[in-house]
Amino acid sequence: MLSTVAYSLAVVLNLFVLFIGGRFLFAPRAAAAGYGVPAEGAGGAYLTVKGLRDGAYGLLGLALLAFVGAEAEAWYMLVVALLPLGDTLIVLRNGGTKAVAFGIHFATAVVVLISAALLFAV
Repeated sequence: MLSTVAYSLAVVLNLFVLFIGGRFLFAPRAAAAGYGVPAEGAGGAYLTVKGLRDGAYGLLGLALLAFVGAEAEAWYMLVVALLPLGDTLIVLRNGGTKAVAFGIHFATAVVVLISAALLFAV
């Protein structure tokens, strides 16, 4: 049961990051607003970079899970949790709301850390 939950959560998180990456590639302004910092004045290249970064992180997580295993994915999740923590600070430093910073980005970091803990327990 624990293994099913651990793997399922990891897959969902990786697919979600892949989706976010796609959104930044295909609807960059809307994705930036959802991120918590509107893209007014920002060049499209920066939004594309974010989309490629997130898409690559999602694919890498899925590949690790499929071809290497739970322990590698757990370490990956542990390191990747730094990204939404950084996103929390970015939103706060750039005029975003605390609700978005903590309710989306910080909460995401917590869920990613839970995923890592579950994968280590498998």
